Amino acid sequence: MSTPLNPAQREAIRYLDGPCLVIAGAGSGKTRVITHKIAHLIDSGMKGSAIAAITFTNKAAQEMQERLSTLVKLPERERPLVSTFHSLGVQIVRSEARSLGLKPSFSILDSDDSMGILQQALVTTDRKLLRAAQARVSLWKNAMIEPDAALSGAADAAEHTVALAYRDYAATLSAYQAVDFDDLIRLPVQLLRDNPAAAQRWRERLRYLLVDEYQDTNACQYELLRLLAGPRRAFTAVGDDDQSIYGWRGATLENLERLGTDYPDLRVIKLEQNYRSCVTILQAANRLIAHNPKLHEKTLWSELGTGEPITVVACENDEQEAESVVARLSAHKFERRGLFADYAILYRGNYQSRVLEQALRKDKIPYVLSGGTSFFERAEIRDLLSYLRLLANEDDDPAFIRAVTTPKRGIGTATLAALGEYAGQRQVSMFEALFESGFEAKLAGRQRETLREFGAFINRIAARAAREPAAAVLDDLLKAIDYQAYLYESGDEKQAANRWSNVTDFVDWLKKRADEDGANLIQLAQTVALLSQLDRRDENLDAVRLTTVHAAKGLEFGHVFIVGCEEGLMPHLGGLAIDEPAEGDSAAAKPASAPEHPDEVAQRVRIEEERRLMYVAVTRAKRSLTLTWCGLRKRGRDALKREPSRFLAEMQLEAAPLARKTGQGDARERLSQLRALLAGPRPGGS
Repeated sequence: MSTPLNPAQREAIRYLDGPCLVIAGAGSGKTRVITHKIAHLIDSGMKGSAIAAITFTNKAAQEMQERLSTLVKLPERERPLVSTFHSLGVQIVRSEARSLGLKPSFSILDSDDSMGILQQALVTTDRKLLRAAQARVSLWKNAMIEPDAALSGAADAAEHTVALAYRDYAATLSAYQAVDFDDLIRLPVQLLRDNPAAAQRWRERLRYLLVDEYQDTNACQYELLRLLAGPRRAFTAVGDDDQSIYGWRGATLENLERLGTDYPDLRVIKLEQNYRSCVTILQAANRLIAHNPKLHEKTLWSELGTGEPITVVACENDEQEAESVVARLSAHKFERRGLFADYAILYRGNYQSRVLEQALRKDKIPYVLSGGTSFFERAEIRDLLSYLRLLANEDDDPAFIRAVTTPKRGIGTATLAALGEYAGQRQVSMFEALFESGFEAKLAGRQRETLREFGAFINRIAARAAREPAAAVLDDLLKAIDYQAYLYESGDEKQAANRWSNVTDFVDWLKKRADEDGANLIQLAQTVALLSQLDRRDENLDAVRLTTVHAAKGLEFGHVFIVGCEEGLMPHLGGLAIDEPAEGDSAAAKPASAPEHPDEVAQRVRIEEERRLMYVAVTRAKRSLTLTWCGLRKRGRDALKREPSRFLAEMQLEAAPLARKTGQGDARERLSQLRALLAGPRPGGS
């Protein structure tokens, strides 16, 4: 039997008289409120298909859909729209493609495709530089800043270079008749602003909006919601200013403040009862977040009992930290006869996982690593997938672009831009366009013939793939494109060998699947979008979860270890000096009325977001919480001296001094004693 709704939840569900903001603290049942409000709207007479619930991840949308299906039974065409922002954007752009100057079968480039175009524009293979440029372009797009405006507003030579690449990148996407993920929000905003008829169509289609994780919206997403809501202003935004941790990708807390300004009659409802964590954990979380300024004051509380005391462990270095965490986790699990899946180890940066993985493997403890590179995201696998996708659907322009340029065939960006421009004019795919007689006038004979040779090759393989065994066709495809030689020409020998090994593993898996299912290569290729589901096969294993704090948002675990609770790491200060004073110290150093220097403002904002990140980490724990810090931490070849995080003091937790032992020996000894005790007396013993 489900827990009854509390008074605040009931108020949030039933309020339909205007715009509504639900401040939902961690573990306060926000998904329950959203799904019950949808059911209440339908009970009140609104058509289910006129309701949209928007969130940020496919996983969250799926969970919401599953919960909603238990509350409301409707035919598929009458069901509410439950989707991510980007899925909603795809629907709008597909419906209004011609108004946006796109063909209906426009292509959506993923992050890897986009980086390839930026790489051509910047003429570099430096992945760090490319990632930084990609992030900068994304921020410009999310702020609705066009390339020319980015150029004129560039702060320095480096930003000017990226702005030039942004201009080339935008022109290439236009020529390819393609969009990236940011365009899926930006283009609907542009449409709803500039096309009143389209805006009215969508406002009539979606008459009530519910927005999850509202604190994570950026300026572009806010504008999309405002334009969709229109004069009716029928929406509920659900979020928590204390869990806003994505400022680095454009999310802004100003959106919460803007709601009150743009909608003066906004009803604000707070959900403060926590159904996840024990009192001890919530009290520490409340003390921590109290150091941040508040737009909407709230204090989480719980009826789940006091719980275990929070443990702080001091370690000499990160290897000792990993050993301590694993020993404590083992002893704790053994004492409680629990599951490994009840435990999570959270950290600030992915590089921290290596030493933890070593310690877990040493003790034969199963674990799942979140946030790593998926097998299907590896470049060599994506290369092969592009050929399979093209065999299944010759209108798949991103697959065509990747396949025709991998391995290199002397086909560059200018050639593809000319083909893309012609395909856009003809409203056909790039593959179809290259065979049309009208394309002959657009390109020199040599480039045109190279393209057509590739097209003929794909047609030959597709014809064979439909009738011959998949194994033989796959082998001939790899041999024909000479992919192994391409790998060895593109990187060092060890890297090439690893990548080729991944390819052969994937091909062997495809062959096995084709044999088991009696499928040909075309049939396999048609299910290629589902192949990445394989990487989720370990989600239900009984295993410890290793994850960054960012990736842990939205999850919960019985017992949580947060490692690296040190100045410079948690909080991560970027370019700021580790020994700079905390906020309280800096405030005492100058009169309260003195204006803040821009660098001080940046530091304060950074610390506030890092504090919210620690708050998110702490509130993942249900019953027990352990925090660790090191006196020395390795980073590359260096061993950096560390001090306990200011956040420990803010939670009023005692940072155990390094002079005390870290306790891994005690934990292992206790574990051995427990095992001996449970094993019972030996034969012949008293």
